[in-house]
Amino acid sequence: MKDGGIGEILFLCHRVPFPPDRGDKIRSHNLLRRLCDIAPVHVGCFADDARDMGFATELGDMAESHKVIPRNNSRMLAGLKGLANGQPMLVALFDHPAMHDWARMILATRPISAVVAYSAQMAHFVPVLTAGQRFVMDFVDLDSAKYTAYGEGQGGPLGWINRREGRVLLDFEKAVAARADVSTFVSEAEAALFRAVSGLGADKVRPLENGVALDYFSPDAQFEHLSADERGAGPLLVFTGQMDYRPNIEAVDSFAKISMPVIREAYPDARFAIVGRSPTPVVEALGALPGVVVTGGVPDVRGWLAAADVVVAPLRIARGIQNKVLEAMAMARPVVASAQASEGIDVQWDRHLLVASNAGQEASLVLKLLSDPAKAAELGRAARARMVERYDWSATLSGLPALIRG
Repeated sequence: MKDGGIGEILFLCHRVPFPPDRGDKIRSHNLLRRLCDIAPVHVGCFADDARDMGFATELGDMAESHKVIPRNNSRMLAGLKGLANGQPMLVALFDHPAMHDWARMILATRPISAVVAYSAQMAHFVPVLTAGQRFVMDFVDLDSAKYTAYGEGQGGPLGWINRREGRVLLDFEKAVAARADVSTFVSEAEAALFRAVSGLGADKVRPLENGVALDYFSPDAQFEHLSADERGAGPLLVFTGQMDYRPNIEAVDSFAKISMPVIREAYPDARFAIVGRSPTPVVEALGALPGVVVTGGVPDVRGWLAAADVVVAPLRIARGIQNKVLEAMAMARPVVASAQASEGIDVQWDRHLLVASNAGQEASLVLKLLSDPAKAAELGRAARARMVERYDWSATLSGLPALIRG
């Protein structure tokens, strides 16, 4: 049953929104599900690989129509194209004439009332709209700030590239937001940061928070638990995430090399499991360190979360709301996170999770929880209760229909 009140919706997202098993797909998947409750939706997106292309059928079952284009632009070519055209590299990386053509065709032939662009790299596919067509830009995170952070203190060509990307992308983000009816970000902290740098008000820049699938990420759900060999006899610390993503790589590298030796002095059989798809050679190499396990992709991350004595999120660069933290808390696990990884999540430090300011404090807080199982269990229960109270997707996306209708 559609909510009614508008025509159809064009939804543009940079990856196939199936399955919801990584941060950007989790949000786009849940946005799509909610949009389909409001009106018929036409979806244009890109596929990173054959696996993504395989989900086109599921997308077709949900969407009124869809266009999935394999993406094969290299970062080097995208960077050169971006330099030549004055574009952000992120935009050039996702450019494709067929997507421009398809979006224009849908707008010309269907009764589109609203266009929703998910992530900055899809904004340039939104042409000038006609009267009565609303443009909602879901930036999710302030990506320009991430590239600026990458470039700070970084020398050589890569540092110059990242600093240039931060500047050019910010100009692009501001220009897009100026023509959008409303722009949304994953947290009030991100929205406030963009309001400050763009000069736009709260009527134009708003938070639209992430949530968590509470029935799925639940300690009471049905899922396959780890075997005794996988679990190990000693304390188990777990990190989850896409392991070819730079902030995740840097986070596990720091924890494995700095925090784990300290933890293993007190608990020699403690293990640190790095759980996630596409580990880079840098991540794979961490598996040679004492107590470090690199799993690669797993069929169901919940088994590892449920087995964890402590879930860690030691990110130094993080934007918006970290799904990995929400999921661990929903599984009633005690979490030790960096201040960056916890920013934007509406929780109380020390009541719902523990927050560390550096690698040394991360080790100290993990040891504190390992030495006090009752405190760890209490923290996990409070974490689960807070997720139920605050972060159900139906609650966090409750304002989406009003944004679409204006």
